[in-house]
Amino acid sequence: MRILRLLHRWSGGFIGLLLAVLGFTGALLVHEDAFLRATVPHAADVQRQDTATLAAAATRIFAAQDRPRSIVLATERKGLHKLSYPGETQKGAYADQDGAVVQAWTSKWTRPEVWLFDVHHHLLAGDAGDIVGGIAGLAGLGFVITGLILWWPTRRMFQLRAWPRAMKRPAIVHHHRDLGVLVAPLLILSLTTGATMNLKWFSQALRAPFSSPATMDKASAAPKIKGGKLAADLDWNKVIGQAQARFPGAEVRTIGLPAKSGGLIAIRLRQQPEWLTNGRTMAWFDPATGAMVASRDAQAMPLGSRITNADFPLHAAKVGGLAYRLVMTVSGLALTLLGSLAVVTFWGNPSGLPKRRKKKAAAPPKAKTEPRPQPKPEPVEA
Repeated sequence: MRILRLLHRWSGGFIGLLLAVLGFTGALLVHEDAFLRATVPHAADVQRQDTATLAAAATRIFAAQDRPRSIVLATERKGLHKLSYPGETQKGAYADQDGAVVQAWTSKWTRPEVWLFDVHHHLLAGDAGDIVGGIAGLAGLGFVITGLILWWPTRRMFQLRAWPRAMKRPAIVHHHRDLGVLVAPLLILSLTTGATMNLKWFSQALRAPFSSPATMDKASAAPKIKGGKLAADLDWNKVIGQAQARFPGAEVRTIGLPAKSGGLIAIRLRQQPEWLTNGRTMAWFDPATGAMVASRDAQAMPLGSRITNADFPLHAAKVGGLAYRLVMTVSGLALTLLGSLAVVTFWGNPSGLPKRRKKKAAAPPKAKTEPRPQPKPEPVEA
């Protein structure tokens, strides 16, 4: 138990601050749609999914001289299309549902929700940040498990507190253990789903009992079909109409142009049973003619793939409505508190031992003074 306690303390002292950052940014991102509705024009517009409106917007957006690479279409909670541009550029834009750009940026630092997502998902370090974040998620799971083990002997001292009763090490440690136990199920959910999205091997290992990695990769692969050159006057009404006819009742979620010569136009759709915001149902089209050449039904994918598709909506609270968003907000803020206070208590006292009180220096003993001899009385003469 002593070794486990030391491992928990020392690793938490070094990784706690990173977990606190991930927790805080995650708690903010849960409410991204509400923030956009309050700050960006047309973000509160009602979602429109009719073929004519979607086709008109796609025609207008892709006809621009500096056209985007893809469009993420408006949702029920956010009435804006998000435009992404090719290459490593940080350029992006929001457009209303008629296709008019209402806000654009050339740096991620311009939009708070964009750089917050970069911090949370990539740690501002691209692919390397993904790996570090995934490892931090696994470390967080380790903290939860070891924390539960360390808490068990002290379970009779459990107290429900949102904040330590005093900002002293014993009170903070007591609060840390009790809060960690209270939110442990939420932390396991958020840390596991976060790690699976960042670490493919971890995701495959968890889903292996349901579907083999090879089976899941094959089911997710794009069709090996060569497309023609993108037509200048492509009939988007025809393209989108075919996707909607192939999957009746499905919500059209993204429209992507070919990433390279010979590629295909890709449209993602979300069928009603799918939790993933943008769905995994796909339709592919020849850019030259607009004819559908392949499709994929997300409901027919292997079980392991369908479980994987639930990671993001569970992690980012894209299901369950306001109640679940508040639950995941609590999870993020609790992780922030646990991580930050762990760092404070560790670096304030890395050994974990109670500090010895300095003893006051003993006063020097007083020197003993011998009594002065009294003079003898002189004899009195008679």
